[in-house]
Amino acid sequence: MRNPDRTRKHLSSPADTLLLAVARRNKGRAAGVFTASALSACAAVALPAVVGRTLDLLLARDPAARGWLVLCAALVAAEMLLEALEALFTGTAQARSTAWLRTRAVSRLLGCAPRDAAHFPPGDTATRLSANATEAGAAPGAAAALVAALIAPVGALVALALVDPWCALAFAAGLPLLLLVLRAFAVGSSDSVARYQQVQSTLASLLTEALAGARSIAAAGTVERDRARILAPLPELGVQGRRMWSVHGRAVARSGVLLPLLTTVVVLVGGLGVVSGRVSVGELLAASRYAALAAGIGAVAGLLGTLVRSRTAARRMSGILTLPGLTHGERVLPPDGPGTLQLRGVDVVQDGKPLLKDVSLTLPGGTTTAVVGRSGAGKSTLAAVAGRLCDPDAGSVLLDGVPLRELGVRQLRDEVTYAFERPALFGDTLAEALASGARTASSDEVRAAARAAGADDFVRLLPLGYETAPGDAPLSGGEFQRLGLARAFAHAGRLLILDDATSSLDTATERRVEEALARDVGPGTRLCVAHRLSSAARADQVVWLDGGRVRAVGPHRELWEQDAYREVFAVDDGPGPRRSATAPGERR
Repeated sequence: MRNPDRTRKHLSSPADTLLLAVARRNKGRAAGVFTASALSACAAVALPAVVGRTLDLLLARDPAARGWLVLCAALVAAEMLLEALEALFTGTAQARSTAWLRTRAVSRLLGCAPRDAAHFPPGDTATRLSANATEAGAAPGAAAALVAALIAPVGALVALALVDPWCALAFAAGLPLLLLVLRAFAVGSSDSVARYQQVQSTLASLLTEALAGARSIAAAGTVERDRARILAPLPELGVQGRRMWSVHGRAVARSGVLLPLLTTVVVLVGGLGVVSGRVSVGELLAASRYAALAAGIGAVAGLLGTLVRSRTAARRMSGILTLPGLTHGERVLPPDGPGTLQLRGVDVVQDGKPLLKDVSLTLPGGTTTAVVGRSGAGKSTLAAVAGRLCDPDAGSVLLDGVPLRELGVRQLRDEVTYAFERPALFGDTLAEALASGARTASSDEVRAAARAAGADDFVRLLPLGYETAPGDAPLSGGEFQRLGLARAFAHAGRLLILDDATSSLDTATERRVEEALARDVGPGTRLCVAHRLSSAARADQVVWLDGGRVRAVGPHRELWEQDAYREVFAVDDGPGPRRSATAPGERR
């Protein structure tokens, strides 16, 4: 399976740029996280001093102690309220960031050439849009909370120095060791999280592929073998998961030993200060509390881990968000143009492999052209370029003299319509699915198109007719294809491209659909990727592709004189010599 990610070195810059963009989109909420967390930290820093002063006043039976008790309660309440606000701002910031990332990623996937989007398998895409988007979306809140989380430890250390410099010095002596622990955690987590997320993606891709091919697996009797194949990455997932938590556990364990030890040393030094008269009992209480707050610097490991996961997830999200989009111009087609399509010196290369090479063609307006060739000859690639589902790497494609690149997207999709081998129907009802497009077809147009595609009869037999939900309609492959044709017919413009869109129809139905297309669907140019001899025979001209090049263009009857052309339609009857398919004019 091809991994669409670039190297970590190349992806780090887009990932960082992406996280900065996410932060800018949520700067208000991130500021809310920081403010609430910072104020909470300030309350936490102030509380030990206030408690210590209150204790000294209570021991001295000073009447002012009552006011200090009220202040203690107010600080505790404020700290609790501010922590609740921090959680609220953090949650909303993550939700908005995640939604923004997913919206952008989906827009990029739908706005790029399908061949570019196909680099990401469905399971991998789902992982990026779900788990990875959520983790990347946590970055603004985590970054703000991390900065604010340093306020309490730093402030506590300063306050500790004001209470007793010797206590502060004792605590500061252990900070270099703590910083080494946090650095090792950040470095180790980055690699293990990246590997864990990649294995997650691989597992999701294998599962999605298996679900799509469930019938084939059941028919082949390979359930156990495919289950083992799908679950094969689980041991590696376990290894990386254990490694990830091992890094986290080591950091927690080391800081868990170091920080209490530092706190104990501070209390010991402060106790000696009490004995010597340098520190009061209240100050000793404050010093122990400040030492505990300063030890809270170890808690930043959790926020640091969140940022590490966010950055790793952002690398994966940037793989989608850096897909090249199809840009559109603002030109319009000449009115009443016949739909003449021209390809001039078109080259298409994918992963270093040429799919089309120096293709130059003219499809006169109002004619039907069949594209034939062996598997892998470039037929579907030609169909994709002809309607600008992708751009050629060299050359140009023109419709009525206007380059497709320069057309506005609305007119392009109004005038160029597709029907595919496996159509996708989107909508709450069949009527809505057939009407959807660059423009919404009317009810009369939908039913007329369904009749032309041979779909009206079986749709009306459904209990709810055209109001049936697409997912609830018990459709055969041929019926599904006819609905795809109906949608294309309802929106037919100057150019209609049928990419193997009748492969599941029987010969008689295909013939009726072709006759209805010529008779009942609006005039225009037709480009049909054909596998059947009958489709090529009824076309005005045939484009014969071989290895990505145009081998010949002409009427089917003339091309039939060539042995190699007839071999394109050859059928294998099993043992014995191969025979050619039906000759022109014959019926099978």
